[in-house]
Amino acid sequence: MKKQALALSCLLSAPVMAIDVAHTSTPITIDGVSESAWDKATWHDMPYLMDGTLPSSDADFKGRYRLLWDQNYLYLQADIVDDVLIDTHADPTVKYWDDDALEIFIDSDASGGIHQFNHSALAYHIGLDNQAADYGPDKKAHLYTDHLVSNWKRNTSAPFNITWEVAIKLYPNDYKEGATNTPLTLTPKQVIGFMLAYCDNDGSDVREHFMGSHEVQPVNGDRNRGFIDADVFGKITLLPKK
Repeated sequence: MKKQALALSCLLSAPVMAIDVAHTSTPITIDGVSESAWDKATWHDMPYLMDGTLPSSDADFKGRYRLLWDQNYLYLQADIVDDVLIDTHADPTVKYWDDDALEIFIDSDASGGIHQFNHSALAYHIGLDNQAADYGPDKKAHLYTDHLVSNWKRNTSAPFNITWEVAIKLYPNDYKEGATNTPLTLTPKQVIGFMLAYCDNDGSDVREHFMGSHEVQPVNGDRNRGFIDADVFGKITLLPKK
């Protein structure tokens, strides 16, 4: 039993392997339409339950994503299957997590740690209106839409499928609310904390499913830790230019 417990402990504490992200020599057009540059990127699934219940079927929710980078942006393309799209909160800073939303977790230097009310990491909740919200140091929600460009489009041949593209600027840990902040220049071999999730509401007062790209070890049964603790993020490594 002791050996089994030790093996389980080692498994749970093992470091998350980094995902390699290819460089793109031409900027990605953020229009919800795939282009040839994406062919060099690898798809990754979003199968992990982070809150709520598991989707009832692939039509209820299924997701995957891939990444590219250049010196200005980390590019994300997500392929989302969702049979009901919900956006009931007119104010994008109010209960945005209970509408359908793509949530991108970024820790620019992969330093980890608590970030709920600071900017050592960010949890961008991008709504169907393409506005991005997160909490600030004042413990209030703010919009950080100027940190990224977001656009999504339905697939006309598969009506439950949407292609969602985002170009994200990264900022250092000393990002200050309301100040002029300079985005980081991305470089080869840079390691970044990263996780992706999707808030899925099918018509109730709160989201039914919260599905993510990385498995989170629960704290007192709670797996919804990404908006609090960057230690649960995975890591991505930016590959050299070719």
